[in-house]
Amino acid sequence: MSDDSDGRSAIFLSEYLLDINEGAGFLASLSEAGRKAVRHSGTRTTIRKGEGLFFQGDPHTGVWVIESGRIRTFYAGPSGREITLAYWTPGHFVGGPEVFGRGRHVWSADALEDGELLFLSGMSLRNLVCQHPEVALGVIDGLIAKGKCYSALIQMLGTRAVADRLKQLLVIIADAYGRYEDGVTIIERSITYEQVATMVGATRQWVTQSLDKLESDGVLSVTRREIRIYRLSALME
Repeated sequence: MSDDSDGRSAIFLSEYLLDINEGAGFLASLSEAGRKAVRHSGTRTTIRKGEGLFFQGDPHTGVWVIESGRIRTFYAGPSGREITLAYWTPGHFVGGPEVFGRGRHVWSADALEDGELLFLSGMSLRNLVCQHPEVALGVIDGLIAKGKCYSALIQMLGTRAVADRLKQLLVIIADAYGRYEDGVTIIERSITYEQVATMVGATRQWVTQSLDKLESDGVLSVTRREIRIYRLSALME
């Protein structure tokens, strides 16, 4: 089991860039004995791109620690419209907040790419928490990070116009995955317009039109392989 993230940051809407990847590698601070106990209690599993991990209304059974790949959490309304809550990367866990396996999931999760996970059942995690205080602290830190994530998302959705949410998402992705070359921030295209739309609460057509407008204003340019941001300050305003 990986003891920390692979350097890729989680992604979700937030005003504060420094908070984005809190909770990654929450098991990294464990002693060797603690890590062995977690490995012994967990079950290794694989997931394929596009495969669902858990679904709204399913009973909570435990949590999955992401070892490789990326997991999307999302909510689907009665109309079928989806909003993406976050993209989680190695080191994070998903399956909460009922980490001990009570209640039912209020959102779903699926895989953005092939990955490996360590599943900890609710009973196994409860036993680990009782026997290893350091595991309890790790779980608490992870839940705190997720609470802050969803609080930030609610604040953004409730107080920022959709155009501002799109600009902030571009800033977040640039900060997490961008590279700086000759005054230009370059982002590899690992996220689709449809995925952007479900994160900012818009339609794919609106995202396309908005990016075209930013391109015509000289803020950025978009190709099939990358987004080049020429005026990051214009997005941050």
